[in-house]
Amino acid sequence: MPAKLLEGKSVALKIKENIRAEIETLKSKYGFGPKLVSVQVGENSASEIYIKSQEKTARDLGIDYELKKIAADIKQDELIKAIELLNKGKSVNGIIIQMPLPQHIDAKLISRYISPLKDIEAVHPQNMGEIIFGTAKVLPCTAAACMELLNSVPELELYGKEAVVVGHSEIVGKPLALLLLNKFVTTTVCHIATGKRGTLPEFVKKAEILIVAVGKAGLVKGDWIKEGAIVIDVGINRVEGKIVGDVEFDRAAEKASYITPVPGGVGPLTVTILMRNVVEAFKQQA
Repeated sequence: MPAKLLEGKSVALKIKENIRAEIETLKSKYGFGPKLVSVQVGENSASEIYIKSQEKTARDLGIDYELKKIAADIKQDELIKAIELLNKGKSVNGIIIQMPLPQHIDAKLISRYISPLKDIEAVHPQNMGEIIFGTAKVLPCTAAACMELLNSVPELELYGKEAVVVGHSEIVGKPLALLLLNKFVTTTVCHIATGKRGTLPEFVKKAEILIVAVGKAGLVKGDWIKEGAIVIDVGINRVEGKIVGDVEFDRAAEKASYITPVPGGVGPLTVTILMRNVVEAFKQQA
């Protein structure tokens, strides 16, 4: 039986309803609502698409949105000063730095200068630490989107399930592994060294829950998928004019019980989670 599609749009709509209601309550209580400032250094076509999505979603939900454009040749210490000014801004509740940054700027270093209270991507070390202790109120957007998709599967009991996360980036793989562990999921993380050793297929074949976030089209073969597995494909790759994921979709869909389409799976949820984080940041500051 073909897998059921885990589509992010329907899950996002439910979350948006809750966000709208909460923003109305906050505006009634405080007389104003949350504000998000997006910082773009230089020009990048990929970030332009994400920025437009952010602005559209923010306006739709009643969140004040400001795009702060900065020249690509800005010095690193000058960018840090600009971020520190936003940290001090009383009307600014959330800050997001658009990626990628110019090569002369250390992205990991920059993330440390965003106030933890205004860090709506949860990239600050303090917020990452909260995830380890299971106390985080603001979560990395893509990792949180994956968890929301899993929570939308009605018959799924996460406790004790075996999950495999392919990819160990700071914004998806690592925090996602922690979120799964916090739900008592037996979690294995695979990465480039797993692939080089040639053992990726054997790990994937054991996965009751498989989440792939690498950015390499067709990395995970459909035949590797465990019968009845839940597959969440975070990858976005352009191949011959089409957008495809990291998993061979057609064959994987024959074996999985649930699978995300690409596009249409994790993507529609990510911006929604970002806006939920803005509201949470507002509440913590208020």
